[in-house]
Amino acid sequence: MNSKLFTSKTGATVVPGTRPRCVVFDNVHVMARHVAQLVAAVIRERNSLGQTAVLALPAGSTPLSVYRELIRMHREEGLDFSRVVTFNLDEYYGIDEHSLQSYRRWILDHFLSHVNIPPSQVHIPNGALRIEDVPQFCADYEQAIHRAGGLDLALLGIGSNGHIGFNEPFSAPDSRTRLVQLDTTSRRAAASDFFGIDNVPTQAITMGLGTIFEARKILLMALGEHKAPIVFETAEGPATKRIPATLLKEHSDCVVLVDEAAAAHLTAKQTPWKCGAVNWTEDLIRRAVLWLCQQTNKALLKLDDDDFRGHGLHQLLRKHGPAQSIGHQVFRLMSQTINYHPAGKGETKRVICFSPHPDDDVISMGGTLIRLNDDGHEVHIGYMTSGNIAVFDHDALRLADLVTEYNRQFGIDRQQSEAVESAVIQALSTKQPGHPDSESVRKIKALIRWSEAKAGAVKVGCREDRCHFLDLPFYRTGTIDKNPWGPEDVAIIKELIQRVQPHQIYMAGDLSDPHGTHRVCAEAIFQSLFELEEGGIALPEVLLYRGAWQEYGLHEIDIAVPLSPSDMLRKKKAIFMHESQKDEALFPGSDPREFWQRAIDRNTNSANQLNLIGLPEYYAIEAFARWTGTPI
Repeated sequence: MNSKLFTSKTGATVVPGTRPRCVVFDNVHVMARHVAQLVAAVIRERNSLGQTAVLALPAGSTPLSVYRELIRMHREEGLDFSRVVTFNLDEYYGIDEHSLQSYRRWILDHFLSHVNIPPSQVHIPNGALRIEDVPQFCADYEQAIHRAGGLDLALLGIGSNGHIGFNEPFSAPDSRTRLVQLDTTSRRAAASDFFGIDNVPTQAITMGLGTIFEARKILLMALGEHKAPIVFETAEGPATKRIPATLLKEHSDCVVLVDEAAAAHLTAKQTPWKCGAVNWTEDLIRRAVLWLCQQTNKALLKLDDDDFRGHGLHQLLRKHGPAQSIGHQVFRLMSQTINYHPAGKGETKRVICFSPHPDDDVISMGGTLIRLNDDGHEVHIGYMTSGNIAVFDHDALRLADLVTEYNRQFGIDRQQSEAVESAVIQALSTKQPGHPDSESVRKIKALIRWSEAKAGAVKVGCREDRCHFLDLPFYRTGTIDKNPWGPEDVAIIKELIQRVQPHQIYMAGDLSDPHGTHRVCAEAIFQSLFELEEGGIALPEVLLYRGAWQEYGLHEIDIAVPLSPSDMLRKKKAIFMHESQKDEALFPGSDPREFWQRAIDRNTNSANQLNLIGLPEYYAIEAFARWTGTPI
């Protein structure tokens, strides 16, 4: 695909002081190309010696872009896989190989069926074995790796608890392929794939740590803010069985490859001044001084020279001191972020808020939407996906029954509505746990989200005719696993932007939602903006919000919109309009709070953080960062 996201000049940084060595990429597609080239280099080197290349491969969203690049290299550059032998890292136990959640099915669908690896050279754990046959299968799996000559390269992901493969915390460092019990953290992370944690298997067959550590080369990948804590532990923490990935420190050729979000907690990224001399830009000064406020529990204007010296900021003090001057500089910068009227006041502006899911708009920036509408601006909301997979079956049954009864009472299309209800009941009664919905059920669930989205938008002051339901094609799979964005998605987004001609665009800038939808939506919007710019259209101001999962740090905020108690009450009521997500959401992530609780806690905490550094005491704050035109 001819995409500026794939061709922009972006870089990689080797992070000092990390073991295993950690490399940070500012573009996930550049990272995927780099990893694919490393894999290809191993294949070509082994083939040049007349030998097979033996690879350990994972399934899942993290390596997906790597597999797509390897497929491209096979098709366009002639990369030959005929002498490649693969061993999958793991598979759920008690699951049929044809199940949507089967790692066997996933790796075949997303990679192996698209390259020329002979089936006899593909090895995948069998999750459908009888329990008494598992030990022999595992022993045979190890023997097959040995006969192949051992692993040349292991490509790994990492769980939030530090597992690699399904080697959960406290796995033995010399463990081999075996049946394991899954940690609760791992099962919770997989809950969305299985449409609920109750459907997630409790066991899996996994390649052992000892087997993985014998690979000649190991590449560990991590993406997103939610992986930042475990990446820090892996790269900078001590080796401990509690976090299996940290044991990779002893490997002679292991590299951790991450995006900027996953690198956020690394010392060189979070506090780079601790790693040596730095170039004290305005952004870095703001970051360092706000960090110092947290360390000292002092407001900006109360910092003194000893605070800087006592926390390793001698360079900053010498170059820009005294402390009073630096504190005043950052105080002014932070004061300038406060903006009661983010689109201005007096002149009517056109605004588009892109909402990846039907409730991201009110959860993430409901208070700002209230302010924009109250200020008289023309506010449009682009709902990018239907969100239909996140609706409980009982809600779909209730709506089908409601429509049938309504038509019965008024004599409207009674026969047809009863047929629809019957189809819905039949589809849901025969659906197996973890299986996708039928088309009729998906349509009903989409209607539920559609009506809730309109109700929420109206509650924050938007007009119904300015709610645009884009239903982007990439989302229409009926499963958690989504397609990559494509030209159709971009064309739909471009058409809305060209029709509205907005002065401002708001969009989700967080990349850690559990299903990856935010990332895909962001990339599609950025590609649309790049193409419009290349066509000679001046781009509007683009502001990034974060969703239900995480908030911007103080140093990342470019615009902070203060909210009053009444604003927050209206926002909460708008979130309540999404009744299918209220009380209990189908895919809540690892946070047990309801979405409205997360939103209130985030917004009030942001206001509290500003108050602690000496700014006025606001009730709540919604935070935004400006997009600088750099791909993610």
